Amino acid sequence: MAATETEAEPTKVLEFGLGDGTYCLDIGVIDEIVDAGELTRIPNSPDHVEGVMDLRGRTTTIVDPKTLFDIAAEGPRERIVVFDDAEIDEGGTVGWMVDEVFQVRDVAPEDVDRGTTVDDEGIRGIVKSDDRFVVWVSPDVEDVGDIDAADVVPEDAEA
Repeated sequence: MAATETEAEPTKVLEFGLGDGTYCLDIGVIDEIVDAGELTRIPNSPDHVEGVMDLRGRTTTIVDPKTLFDIAAEGPRERIVVFDDAEIDEGGTVGWMVDEVFQVRDVAPEDVDRGTTVDDEGIRGIVKSDDRFVVWVSPDVEDVGDIDAADVVPEDAEA
């Protein structure tokens, strides 16, 4: 039996910073959060692909969500949000380079305004919070999986 929006339970989201803005993702699609490390650039890759890194034996494609969402602001780029392979169908392990991670919190359905973002790809809604707005994004933005991490061998990998 499907719950109506008023009966729906809150969703846990991870809030993070990109430039001057605060964004969030459903915590259910996230596998882990790691410190940003050294990346290997991939020749001829799309603009949003920063490169790849070895994450516990898995080649992980690192994407810049600022490029995906056309965010011009600079930031420290300190953390990588790694998505759960089982939840994201991108053909390999994918992570987003974010400036900082703030918190995990509950978001009630009535606190999400979906009307202003109906046609925006990758935007699930605007979360109304005390004195600010948080943009709820989806990792399923078109073209995120242009490079299959499983098929990429970094130049400095041993044979």
